[in-house]
Amino acid sequence: MEAVSDGVRKRRSAAKIFKEFDAFPKVAQDYQETSTSGGTVSILVFLFIGILVISEVIYYMQTDIIYRYEVDKDADHKIRINIDMTVAMDCDDIGADVLDVSGTSIPTDNHLKMEPAFFKMSTKQFDWWNAFKQFRKFDEGYRSLKELSQMSLIFGHALPTYIPEVDKKEFADKDHDSCRIYGNVEVNKVAGNFHITAGKSIPHPRGHAHLSSMVSELNYNFSHRIDLLSFGDPHPGLINPMDGDLQITDQGYQMFQYYIKIVPTYIQTLRDNMKANQFSVTQRSRTLNHMKGSHGVAGIFFKYDFNAVSVRINEQRREFGQFFVRLCGIIGGVFATSGMLHSFVGLLADFIMCQIKKKRADQMKVPAKQPLLEQTPTTPASFQQSAQQTPTPGVTILPQT
Repeated sequence: MEAVSDGVRKRRSAAKIFKEFDAFPKVAQDYQETSTSGGTVSILVFLFIGILVISEVIYYMQTDIIYRYEVDKDADHKIRINIDMTVAMDCDDIGADVLDVSGTSIPTDNHLKMEPAFFKMSTKQFDWWNAFKQFRKFDEGYRSLKELSQMSLIFGHALPTYIPEVDKKEFADKDHDSCRIYGNVEVNKVAGNFHITAGKSIPHPRGHAHLSSMVSELNYNFSHRIDLLSFGDPHPGLINPMDGDLQITDQGYQMFQYYIKIVPTYIQTLRDNMKANQFSVTQRSRTLNHMKGSHGVAGIFFKYDFNAVSVRINEQRREFGQFFVRLCGIIGGVFATSGMLHSFVGLLADFIMCQIKKKRADQMKVPAKQPLLEQTPTTPASFQQSAQQTPTPGVTILPQT
């Protein structure tokens, strides 16, 4: 029994030692005073902390996009041009090929296909084109590193990033009035010129030539719609600056020029790694008139060049330690700030009430002032009678006979 009691005593002494080391002493319940204002402030503080914690969790679940710039060291000297566009001319009257800065002509007959098409879009295509146009205005410069959620807001479902196929039932009784040019061609990784102009291209020892003399001037119409123009490997979901571009002209001799600057881009996301080629475009168009000094060749010209600097885009998650520190700072800061504000407001309210009570007490102590006539001293009648009856010393008052 004595051993058991000694063990109990040791445990109690150890618990007492730990209690003495408590860094957060508790206030006894008898010394705590509850109030309506304190309860209201506590409820508001907890609601505010809840809102901040939820927003902090949402911020932590998001990712950071980090951009780095470096010299392009890619040894690959070939790049692919992906094209899908419609020109308002017959396929027999136009030709498309590539000519790089070294003067080398790259044939496109085996890579690019030409087929008759309709320049007017079907109902489904027109709806998609309008939605895509609204999206481009809504979010300028978006390069689709994320999914196109804005598209689903417009139509209620996710739309493809590429124009749908034409509905042939709407044009069953109409003849083709344009030419669709689509496919891809590999070119050297140097500046070049991809162009579409009148007449088929022919090999020439001194340069590059098109048989435009075989095409009637009345058939010239270089109105065009670009459904796709990209460089490198295609990636679903990526939006290029010229996708969905539409140019219409009523002049036969019209020259469209697109100056393209390509920047190699390496994208590393949490799910996938890809290599893309961003590019910026400067557009220019003019009507040719040799009589007025406006010379050139009617057609569509894509003049591209490569930048020596590449961009690396990395998607990273935020650190958990940073999230935990921010969360503790939010909770502790709100508690401390709310306590100080509540104490300050209570002190200010007590001071104002004390001043009001003091002023009322002073007003009750001061007597009311009487008029001047009422304050003039008067001699009482009893005093006058006693004065008349008091005999003067040395004088005898005789009674009247």
